[in-house]
Amino acid sequence: MKSLLKKISKLHVLVIGDVMLDHYIWGDAARISPEAPVPVIDVDRDTYSAGGAANVALNLASLGARAVIAGFFGKDDAGKRLDGILKAKGIGTIATPGRGSTILKTRVIVRRQQLCRLDRESPQHGYHVDPDRIEATFEKAIRRCDAVILSDYAKGVLTDDLIMKVSAMARAHRKLVAIDPKPRRKLRFFEPDLLTPNRQEALQLAGLEQEPHQPFPMAETCARIYEQYRPKNLVITLSEDGMLLSHRGKAGRIIPTAAREVFDVSGAGDTAIAALTLGLAAGAVLEEAAQFANAAAGVVVGKLGTATVTPDEILAHVSEEK
Repeated sequence: MKSLLKKISKLHVLVIGDVMLDHYIWGDAARISPEAPVPVIDVDRDTYSAGGAANVALNLASLGARAVIAGFFGKDDAGKRLDGILKAKGIGTIATPGRGSTILKTRVIVRRQQLCRLDRESPQHGYHVDPDRIEATFEKAIRRCDAVILSDYAKGVLTDDLIMKVSAMARAHRKLVAIDPKPRRKLRFFEPDLLTPNRQEALQLAGLEQEPHQPFPMAETCARIYEQYRPKNLVITLSEDGMLLSHRGKAGRIIPTAAREVFDVSGAGDTAIAALTLGLAAGAVLEEAAQFANAAAGVVVGKLGTATVTPDEILAHVSEEK
């Protein structure tokens, strides 16, 4: 693990996707409002963190790599705050063209439990990059990086044109391409080096429906995804059941979850794709990269709110597991 972390510290990764600002309102509730049957929240503090694709970049930086994030940053307070959070961690930003406000998600937390979430975003912001500007926007960053992560949160930055052109540029420069998909958008992609859907997303990619409480059809899901998308490496995150590994369409080993306790799964997928990509880009085989990512995600879900993990935390976690 120490050897892998040392190699990771020399890597440079470009993330392209839907960035957002996560806002947390922390407080307590001891009474019901006289105006309606709802709790009255006594606010203690507000905190802000990078969310969506920006949290992937934050995880990369926290793990020791250099990261650059490309996405839509609105010319508003949320956009300025998000840009400041990223730059404070040494993360470079590439603002893609677009219009509208920065995506802002506000979560109200009472006694370590999420009470509700408030989303501020305009439908179909028009975040997408003009196809004629894709090469000029990303060519230099792709040449300088070791891997590219395409992080889709279904907000519009990623399009068929962008995925096709960025993937072609990355392959031309022999860079690893990883995709965290949102299948409901039905974006076209082919032959990524790494694909990281969760259980439900994997079923959607495979075109399968499953009744509740039925065993996950591992072999069929992996085979169908490979037939349609040809990912070199497929890692399906199964929440408390761990990670299913698949290489070139063959269902392989399930890595059991490394989490000892779970407070919040927010952002765990961001941690997983960041760690998996870094592991593979550093030369680890899929199972080694998955063990590393599993340990990283195991630390993150033990924290409340969108979180990241450091090398020291991973080493301590692995040491405690032995």
